[in-house]
Amino acid sequence: ACVCKKNKRVTNCRMENGRCRCDAIGSGISVDCDTLTSKCLLMKAEATGSKSGRREKPKDAFEDTDGLYDPECENSGAFKAKQCNGTTCWCVNTAGVRRTDKHDADLKCNQLVRTMWIIIEMKHAETNAPLNPESLKKFFMDTITSRYQLDGRYIANVLYENPFITIDLKQNSSAKSSGDVDIADVAYYLEKDVKGQSIFHSSAGLNVSIDNEPVKFEKTVVYYVDEIAPEFSMKSLTPGLIAVIVVVVIAVVAAIVVLVLTRRRKGKYVKAEVKEMNEMHRGLNA
Repeated sequence: ACVCKKNKRVTNCRMENGRCRCDAIGSGISVDCDTLTSKCLLMKAEATGSKSGRREKPKDAFEDTDGLYDPECENSGAFKAKQCNGTTCWCVNTAGVRRTDKHDADLKCNQLVRTMWIIIEMKHAETNAPLNPESLKKFFMDTITSRYQLDGRYIANVLYENPFITIDLKQNSSAKSSGDVDIADVAYYLEKDVKGQSIFHSSAGLNVSIDNEPVKFEKTVVYYVDEIAPEFSMKSLTPGLIAVIVVVVIAVVAAIVVLVLTRRRKGKYVKAEVKEMNEMHRGLNA
């Protein structure tokens, strides 16, 4: 037996050829504990745990309605391009994020579109003094390369705009080699660490300290950019955006109506004025 230090959502751990291997909960697929487990298998394990009642659902599980679902995974651990919940199906990217509207089971997802750019935006709580941008950048560069095993060339930027920290991870299909961890997996591990829901076996979360100043986080948002643009229709627009569009349309229509009515009134006034002038001329001539 052995301990899977990089994933606690596993069972049946054993040593194989000097490496610790375990079965991922929910899928039973064997994972290598010396590297990060794929996001698809981690999500499947989390969904399985939520359904079984062995632990409470994460408090943020419904913050994004598509955030947690029971995914279909390939044997490699990758997401299947088509995901379904009963008779409702949708297409996902390599990060498992929905990139189409939801359809019936006849939906065709011809390929698993690669997420080439992930933007992680974190807002930290108030600190005693502004954080040093260079120290902060070094902390996250070192953490991502050592804790999450991501090659430094995939960390495009670490930007600090108090109180926001933005990390750009870029990794297109041509740049990623077979031995590299995926940026989607790294982002998932990091997001869970920051929220205090660490996937690592012996860790409660990520202790962020910049120049001996402890940093706590209030909010984390992850954005995804795919190699092919997503395919959302008007149906997928948020109610707020639809309301804005409706208000703009109503305003334009109202402006056109006012313009037409104003011109009509001006036209009647001009005609009346001409008629009165003609009558005056006739009176003088008489």
